[in-house]
Amino acid sequence: MAGSGVRDFKRRIRSVTNTKQITKAMKMVAAAKLRKAQESAEASRPYAGKLAEVLARLSVISTDSRHPLLEKHEAIDKVTYLVITADRGLCGAFNTNIIRAANDAIKQEQRSVENGIAAVGRKSRDFFRKRGFKMQGEFVNLGDNISYAHAKEIGQYIIQMYEEGATDEVYLVYARFVNALRQVPTIVKLLPIEPPQSEAGDEKGGREFVADYIYEPSADAILTTLLPRYVESQIYHALLESKASEHGARMTAMGNATDNASELIDNLTLRMNKARQAGITTEILEIVGGAEALRKGGK
Repeated sequence: MAGSGVRDFKRRIRSVTNTKQITKAMKMVAAAKLRKAQESAEASRPYAGKLAEVLARLSVISTDSRHPLLEKHEAIDKVTYLVITADRGLCGAFNTNIIRAANDAIKQEQRSVENGIAAVGRKSRDFFRKRGFKMQGEFVNLGDNISYAHAKEIGQYIIQMYEEGATDEVYLVYARFVNALRQVPTIVKLLPIEPPQSEAGDEKGGREFVADYIYEPSADAILTTLLPRYVESQIYHALLESKASEHGARMTAMGNATDNASELIDNLTLRMNKARQAGITTEILEIVGGAEALRKGGK
């Protein structure tokens, strides 16, 4: 019995050790990918901020501009959520938090609208498809190297849906990267475009804010060209933030799994040693008991 118990402990220790090696390797890989993804996400922030600033400047003087992406639909009947998650798991609560944020937003919707999902990543696609949501698009297997071409493809698809009346509002749901331990689920309105507020507080200040700029060919023409790119830029920035968040969450989750495996190995080793010691003690007692019986029988 004792020998069998020790063998079982050895088998379990060997299994946990193999798992620990895998989780440790995954942590190192995620850490290496995180550095690159974090640099890309941080590098995209100034561009996204400057583009929003230019859009704010243009919106102040282009008050008569009529563009489909700026115009609100008269009746809001269909709302689309562009949900960005990972294609794979093993990254803690990363995917769950994003899906929960989208789900909560849908549940809290007070208007009588039809909700649709445009999923980026297998996890969001599988979750909402299994629960019977209307799937308006899916983009999976984007890989670890996010390019602007990915964002452009998604952006053009979303813009076409909005212009054709397939949706009346579009919300972007993704994880904003803070650090490896913290990723914040974020929801922003993507369409119709609501130009960011300029730094000036009032209309007069806003006009002074853009007074030093000369636009060629015209502010309206630039705004018309800029709006689709603004949508694509928002999606690209969200993809980069989400990818950095995914790697950070996976690195943290695999680090915790490695630590838990080490703790479990120590615990199993202690229990195995106790079982071995108990077996040795039992054998000694049996030998002593047998010797004592032989001695009494000899008398």
